[in-house]
Amino acid sequence: MNLLFHGGALLLFCVLGLPPRPCPMCPPVEPSQPEAGAQQAAPARDGQHDFDFEIGSWKIHLSRLKDRLAGSKEWVQFDGTSVTRKVWGGRSNLEEFETDSPTGHIEGLTLRVYNPQTHQWSIYWANSKGSDLGQLMIPMVGEFKNGRGEFYDQETWKGRSVYVRFIWSKVTPNSAHFEQAYSADGGKTWEVNWITDQTRVGGGVGAAH
Repeated sequence: MNLLFHGGALLLFCVLGLPPRPCPMCPPVEPSQPEAGAQQAAPARDGQHDFDFEIGSWKIHLSRLKDRLAGSKEWVQFDGTSVTRKVWGGRSNLEEFETDSPTGHIEGLTLRVYNPQTHQWSIYWANSKGSDLGQLMIPMVGEFKNGRGEFYDQETWKGRSVYVRFIWSKVTPNSAHFEQAYSADGGKTWEVNWITDQTRVGGGVGAAH
């Protein structure tokens, strides 16, 4: 009878969400211990300084595919400069970008903003020409891992929904490589359409990854 009483009381406490009283007839319950060899989840990496290498002045060489997702093999070459400065103590930065070729001129603005909760960057681009003049584009979102930065979004190109990818690689204090690519098949294949190589003007400022 006592056993039934204690068993019923324990069940009632569980149903009501109340802490059960100690059962004098039950053996003590030891707190559970992690299994041997179990690994604790690694803390999220703080990427606030991932774009520190960009701070300063750069010479830019840009190769831009003449047409996108059209089978084009013709690249147009640009040369120019960019200047990036810190905003909000390094949690953001602002880049002014300007290049020229015999066939055109590109002038743009890039805003990069770090989110300490998600540990990711949002990258916004604004163009000085075209229908999107004065507008910040849909942000590319992503992060750096093992020295490589990958950022993605979904946009419309010529009325067609496409995935867009940014990749930063080969980062040193005085140089960096950037590529933009489009995918029209959900990320199965990618076409690179914008390649930038940059060389620092003056001494190194940022840290390599």
